[in-house]
Amino acid sequence: MKINYSMIFLLLVGLLQGNLLNAKEASTSLHKGVMSIETGYTITKVRTAVSKKDSFIVASSYEGTVMGISYDGKILWKNALSGFMNQDIWCQDLTADGKDEILVANADGTLYCLNSDGKILWQFKKDDTPMYAVCVIKKDNQPYVVCGGFDKSIYYLNAAGKQIKELKSSTYSQEKNFGKSEGTPPPNGTHTPNFIRVIPQADGTEVLAIIGTNNSMSSSGSMYLFRALEDLPFRKDKITIPRPVGECRIIDMNEDGKKEILLGNSAHTNDASFGIYNPETGKTNSIKIKGIPTGYLVVQGEKIGMGKNAQYFILAADRIFLVNQNLDIKKAEMLVSKHSFNDMWKDPTTGKIILASSQSGGSCIHIINTDEPSWKKEYEKLNPTGKIATILKNRELLGEQVKKFKPLAWERKPEPVYFMSESFKTPIAKSVSDNIKSNYSSPVFLSSKHMTNVQSPESWKRDTISNASYRDKRDRRKKYTLTQDEVLSIFAKEYENSPGLATWGGHGNDPYFFAPETTKKLIDLAKGKKTVLIYPELEDHSENFQYALNNLIYPLAKYAQGKNTNLFIRSKNVYWLGTIYQKEWAPLLSGEFADVFVPAMEETTDKTMELSISGRLGMWTSGATNSWGARAVRDNTSFDRQREHSFQTIPNHYLRMLIYHLSYGTTYLDNFPIDQDYMSVLWDMVAKGALYVPKSNEILSFSAVHLGMTQPDEHFLQEGSSVKYTTYFDKAFEEKNPAVFSRMNGSWLGAQVTPWDFSRYAAGVTDRHLNFLAPYKNGMVLIVPPQEGVLAQKNAPRGKMTDHMHPFYKNILKEYITDGKNYISSDGKQKMAANEYFKIVEKDIQDSAKLLPITVSGEVAWVVAQTAPKHLRLTIIDSGYINPQERLASLTFNGIKPVKITDILSGEKWEAKNGTLDLKVELGSFRFLDVELESAF
Repeated sequence: MKINYSMIFLLLVGLLQGNLLNAKEASTSLHKGVMSIETGYTITKVRTAVSKKDSFIVASSYEGTVMGISYDGKILWKNALSGFMNQDIWCQDLTADGKDEILVANADGTLYCLNSDGKILWQFKKDDTPMYAVCVIKKDNQPYVVCGGFDKSIYYLNAAGKQIKELKSSTYSQEKNFGKSEGTPPPNGTHTPNFIRVIPQADGTEVLAIIGTNNSMSSSGSMYLFRALEDLPFRKDKITIPRPVGECRIIDMNEDGKKEILLGNSAHTNDASFGIYNPETGKTNSIKIKGIPTGYLVVQGEKIGMGKNAQYFILAADRIFLVNQNLDIKKAEMLVSKHSFNDMWKDPTTGKIILASSQSGGSCIHIINTDEPSWKKEYEKLNPTGKIATILKNRELLGEQVKKFKPLAWERKPEPVYFMSESFKTPIAKSVSDNIKSNYSSPVFLSSKHMTNVQSPESWKRDTISNASYRDKRDRRKKYTLTQDEVLSIFAKEYENSPGLATWGGHGNDPYFFAPETTKKLIDLAKGKKTVLIYPELEDHSENFQYALNNLIYPLAKYAQGKNTNLFIRSKNVYWLGTIYQKEWAPLLSGEFADVFVPAMEETTDKTMELSISGRLGMWTSGATNSWGARAVRDNTSFDRQREHSFQTIPNHYLRMLIYHLSYGTTYLDNFPIDQDYMSVLWDMVAKGALYVPKSNEILSFSAVHLGMTQPDEHFLQEGSSVKYTTYFDKAFEEKNPAVFSRMNGSWLGAQVTPWDFSRYAAGVTDRHLNFLAPYKNGMVLIVPPQEGVLAQKNAPRGKMTDHMHPFYKNILKEYITDGKNYISSDGKQKMAANEYFKIVEKDIQDSAKLLPITVSGEVAWVVAQTAPKHLRLTIIDSGYINPQERLASLTFNGIKPVKITDILSGEKWEAKNGTLDLKVELGSFRFLDVELESAF
């Protein structure tokens, strides 16, 4: 009898896959060109290592778990390390035993050395700033680990992890500051290592290459070349590709034995580029990549093939460009996938290309065998299993549930929610929006007009402005060509067949896109229709900006009152818990223009999302404003501009964040479209009332403890807004100046927060990462204008905070005052150190949580609102912004007796036992629960 060994093999593989899936281990897809391995984790970095000549994959998850994975899909080992993200990984044999050690640069400041079985051999740490780059160089056949991060030094370690040498960047750096910075700029002549890599030489020696930079947003930095262990570089060259360097690979394209450095940038797609740095000449030739949709990306490259068949393999966003050796980008073959990926690595042993997980929250790694003819088609048709498949399945189910949903009889009709910048170009999006426009009063879709051309300075005698700074300011993205009549003619068309208009009135670069009189005429042109004037990035708090406030912003606000017009102040960083408390903003804080101003955010380059929502909610609940705004955009995920893996193609993170913000009462949304068919379910949920958008006096998940923010400390303001420069770290200053809000500038990418930081003890987050969906397990702790004592605004039109909150809070609120650095007594006379006094505040928050009718713990975001005397609406959301996961939510009921708990979309029902309930929240999803009470609350 002839035995079919191939069939037996396939059957065994199938059985193995099933066992691995049941054990939540990796699984594989058996395509020849692109093989996928399901890991159960969102993989953000991939490398390969060797153990006794066998190559295996080393992967790091979003949360910082490192794992070894075999090419047949088996997870060999896992190590959670510190629980913080990993910034870089390098694999090399340090002990000459034929097994690679695995070096991991961690955001808590530690360099970990693991053996090939994933066990920690040693650790090295100098301070808490993130360790960002690591490599190994040999001299006289001795290996030296070279590592560095945001303390502006690199360190040589021996194979056992002992420090041999420290090299301070201040001894050789040529980096200089440029452009605008808040407060005192960092010192010139220092940098942080963006990459540390080794260039093998023809004679067997090695050269250390350090890409040093001082700005993660705008500077590509310099290349510094060292001979091993030497104090000074033998050459330093400015890198000439645009924007920061996001990737650095050592290749030999023409196979002449002389290495080149293939660089890719981290940038907006308009600037997407790669370049070849020649270590002999110091020159970089830069090649711009075109044909990529709008977004943010890291360009990663490698060499594939040999000899005449060699090509540049360039991964950029969701596509691969195969570029010939002449670097003729116009002749490049372009392969487009449905996904973009978090990382790419070429295995030097097998030649295979390894892709990390899909940026949309995937959990597979993908292995490309470029020797297989089918790999190109398989890449273009790639549909990841695991998390991506679950996200898509759950979205399909959600759509079916929302179609069947009927409004709950006891809930009021939805209040108007304004979507300010939506797109309806696809049939599904258009059908959903048309149905809403015809049959529902909310949401309201405003016309959105982007103006490339704005008003000419000559047409309104801008040269007569008394402030020289604003007289001469211009936004380089705009053309100043239009007359007043031309401006108004353009906008008049936007009001036709539309309930209103949203457009930029100006920008921090230049608030005067139009003459003040032109903007007033625009408001009149609306004839009572909704007008939203967007002002992004008003970050300045100088004397010059005081002029713009008094000459432009406040007069417009006064004119807008009673005219259905809003000024949507789309600021950044710690604006709504810091800058807004400067004296020039006192009229806004007072509530004088509560019906006009809308506090909103650009959460790009930020690491403080859990703070900004508290600050905006504080504006709203205090009565300073009657509404607040939200925004979802591509670069929300760009907390590290040197690694902008921000080209998500499935906007699941958008959906969950906006559900959270809507559940907390936001009514103005300014979004950038990715997949409007996917997002259209959000519009439907608002229209039908499935997603309950509460008024401030209906919310019951605010903590009874709040922070009152007084005149902010200057260092706090600078710390919170200086997110681009990477060279601010001063160890002595940090140790002497503990702060309520800290570790926010560009030196703390992904870093752990201090024990006394508000983000930890109030919001429940541990790092400076993408905490858009912070747990706040003891209730949302608001940051508000001081309510009591000498630091409170007297006779403010906004009234008392309790005037705008649920009556439940009337006699239970407790206030702690801060300037962002210290706690301050209500009489303003005493300052209490953050690293001691936080214990009192934290305990009060914990104790006050027992007063709330419901609290929720677990890796979830949550909101409670009262919808009727005997009904509470509880929203619970998977908190993994770009690392979704199935979550367990633990509910505690305090002083209330639920008689029925119902998921209003799925129809599932539960009963609380002993005042508690544990329930599951699906991966990338949420629950809308109606909690029916035995008696009125």
